[in-house]
Amino acid sequence: MQQPRRIARELALLSLSQITNSIEQLEQEQLTNLVLAAVRTLTGEIHEALETASAELKRGSDRLLTSETRATDVRSAKAMVSDAIELTERAINRLGIAVEMPEIIQLSNQREVRSYALEILQTINRRQVEIDEILTQSLQDWQINRLPRIDRDILRIAVAEIEFIGIPDRVAINEAIEIAKRYSDDEGYRFINGVLRRVTNLNKTPAPSVRENIL
Repeated sequence: MQQPRRIARELALLSLSQITNSIEQLEQEQLTNLVLAAVRTLTGEIHEALETASAELKRGSDRLLTSETRATDVRSAKAMVSDAIELTERAINRLGIAVEMPEIIQLSNQREVRSYALEILQTINRRQVEIDEILTQSLQDWQINRLPRIDRDILRIAVAEIEFIGIPDRVAINEAIEIAKRYSDDEGYRFINGVLRRVTNLNKTPAPSVRENIL
């Protein structure tokens, strides 16, 4: 069984893009809204992943059928099929997460899960400009609005925890990586790890003294 705060993070992550009401209104509403939003996000991602994998598999298959004996076309077709298999595996992973949804729904009724999920959502809602500024400083050659939505939301949750909720750096980063392994890909979770390491390094960089500023 997963820890309550990990469930809360996943609930916040999956519902973040679906919530249309203000976070303050959510406090007065049933937790069902959060769970419903999470289910909708997960369902949408599964459909999208399966459709993309199916299209890629068809492209690879068509290329194989028309490639005849040209080696370059055969290699290209094999690469397409390989990509399709990877996308299909990702969709299957999403289905595996969906199977766990009853556990998430059951645990969501716990006061600690509900309270912490709402705290994360409220913090991101109220501090998003500051959170995104911190991320922008740490992204280097990336723009935050160009990131995949799931990676962007994982980063926002982690920065909210580190900067405004008081979760220790190591805990927030480790939790972000674990969630990224479930919802992103290998490249995604490594990227998230690197960005969050830079966020913590920014915090450790001492501010210049008054004398240094004058000089």
